[in-house]
Amino acid sequence: MGKFFESLSRVLIAGVVLAVIAFLILHWSGFNGDVYLKFILRAIHVWFGVLWIGLLYYFNFVQTPSMPKIPDEQKPAIGKVIAPAALFYFRWAAAFTMLLGLILAGVNGYLIQALSFQPGVTTIGLGMWLGLIMGANVWGVIWPNQKKALGIVPVDADAKKAAARIGMIASRVNVMLSIPMLYCMVGQTHAVTG
Repeated sequence: MGKFFESLSRVLIAGVVLAVIAFLILHWSGFNGDVYLKFILRAIHVWFGVLWIGLLYYFNFVQTPSMPKIPDEQKPAIGKVIAPAALFYFRWAAAFTMLLGLILAGVNGYLIQALSFQPGVTTIGLGMWLGLIMGANVWGVIWPNQKKALGIVPVDADAKKAAARIGMIASRVNVMLSIPMLYCMVGQTHAVTG
C-alpha cells in the first residue's frame, strides 16, 4: 500500500476514479441531466481554486517566512527546484480557476449580470472580480517578477532584489484579496443572497 501512495500520478488517478464513483452514486440517486455539467464544472473549478489558493498560502505562510532561516548554501534547492515547480502549478491553477469560473457563470446564466453587479448575483460578481484581479496579478506582476527573482530571466543583482520585493508585495495583495474573494464565492450560495 505504501508504494501506491509514493506515486502522485497513481493517487491523482485514484482520486479521479473515486470522484467518478461519487458522481455515479449521485446519478443513481436521482441527479437530473442539466445538473451534471454544472456539478462537474463546479467541482473542477473548486479543485483548481484550492490548488491556486493553497499554493498562494504556501508561498506566503511557509516559503517566504522560512527563507531567512535557510542557510545560503541550501537556498538554491528552493530557488532552482521547489519554487519554479510550485509557481508552475500556481499560475496554471489560477488560469484554470478563472476560466472554469467564467464558463460556470455562463452555463448558469449569470455571467454578464454578475460582472455588472446586478441584484441577486452581486456577491458572486464581487467574488468574480476579486478573482480576476488576483489572476491578473499572478500573470501580470507575480510571475514576471518571480522569473527575475529566481534567475529564470537573467537580470543584475539590484533588479533581482527589486523583482523579489515586487513579487512578494503582489503576492501579499493576493492574500489580502483572497479573504473577501472566498467569502463572496461561498457567501453567494450559502449565506448572502445579494
